[in-house]
Amino acid sequence: MLVAFEAGGLLRALVLLLIYPFVCLVNEQMGLKMMVMVCFCGIKKETFRVGTAVLPKYFLEDVGFEGFEMLMRGGRKVGMSKLPKVMVEGFLKEYLGIDVVVGRELKVVNGYYVGLMEDKMIRKSASFLQEIFGEQTMDSDVIGIGSLCNPLDHLFSICKEIYMLSDADKKKWHYLPKEKYPKPLIFHDGRLAQRPTPLATLAIFIYLPFGIFLFIIRGLVALSLPYKISNPILAFSGLRLKITKPNSCVSTSNTTNVEHKSKGILYVCNHKTLLDPLYLSVTLNKPITAVTYSLSRISELLAPIKTVRLTRDRDQDAKMMDKLLSQGDLVLCPEGTTCREPYILRFSPLFAEMGDEIVPVAMDAHASMFYGTTASGFKCLDPLFFMMNPFPSYNVKLLEKVSGTSRCHDGDDGGELRLKIANSIQKEIGKALQFECTKLTRKDKYLILAGNDGIVKASNKS
Repeated sequence: MLVAFEAGGLLRALVLLLIYPFVCLVNEQMGLKMMVMVCFCGIKKETFRVGTAVLPKYFLEDVGFEGFEMLMRGGRKVGMSKLPKVMVEGFLKEYLGIDVVVGRELKVVNGYYVGLMEDKMIRKSASFLQEIFGEQTMDSDVIGIGSLCNPLDHLFSICKEIYMLSDADKKKWHYLPKEKYPKPLIFHDGRLAQRPTPLATLAIFIYLPFGIFLFIIRGLVALSLPYKISNPILAFSGLRLKITKPNSCVSTSNTTNVEHKSKGILYVCNHKTLLDPLYLSVTLNKPITAVTYSLSRISELLAPIKTVRLTRDRDQDAKMMDKLLSQGDLVLCPEGTTCREPYILRFSPLFAEMGDEIVPVAMDAHASMFYGTTASGFKCLDPLFFMMNPFPSYNVKLLEKVSGTSRCHDGDDGGELRLKIANSIQKEIGKALQFECTKLTRKDKYLILAGNDGIVKASNKS
């Protein structure tokens, strides 16, 4: 279902759901062929990234702790699967350290999958293992781990030890804790926030019309009514907002120092969804100008607050932000992109030299049905998916003010001070949310999830 929905769209997922009863009536091999046909037929091979961007999250949640420990004791590893290789190879190699993955190859015509699998998955001899590992490795001990439902006698004949597992054995296993992951799961893509079991998928399709109606109502209320009126209505519709302020409450209307009135307050927050600036505006009960690294034209037109795009030219962006701060308060997400998991990406240090007063803001968002972010899909639909959730929640924590410009301009090491301030604010936000700080960037995320550097070109250049 994940492949059908994330790679093929809503209609393909509906078709798969409708044929699922027939899949249950036939044998396992025929059922797999039917599902592969529906999920892959017509999908472009070059753009298929579900196997590396979406599925690893769900595969990791299914890994058994006992089986994982046994696997990690081995040297070189070969993984075999009845599923199409393109679905499992990325997960097995990147997260479990499998050296070679053997799976079903999909037939491709003119760069598109046709939904058919190659007949031969594994040659019925152990010679291919010798080709993979070489003669020296094959002289050592070989251990086989398999399932009683799918024995591989022609391969296990060379194994010194064989462990055969039944479904009952697997049910007794414990799930692999996240802290035991061989590689932390920081980035993942896809719109579905819950595991799409048949019943869950049916519930999603039943809820979908109501979710769209809910999004329209919430959008109209947020865009047309003032905060004092819209906030109670939105809360009644299911939106949840938790606000935490520091002991010395941040003042947005006046300051005690007259000299500081020449510039507004710069709010620096980690990035969870496109709606971060809107929730901050609701928290402060006033609209705030938002500076963004990338924003779709549709989102820009519909935004109830002023939005300004960064050009990624340091000098030009610095002048623009300085001008905006002279006009009022400003909010910026220096990560440059969103991160769903409890991690914070590297902060760009540009903001540290812009504001005399910087207020760190810790943001966290939760969705039960749809994610409001994407790396490879249509970003203009991000607010739609987030607001379609029955009870989307946000947690906004305003932290203590820090000094920016006055510190950066003291001495000749302004660049070093900017980095220190940026790293310090990143750590403070991470501490407030109990998130782990990383040095990963927007480019790292998009290379992993979308296969590009994440730079959005202006339409007039296309």
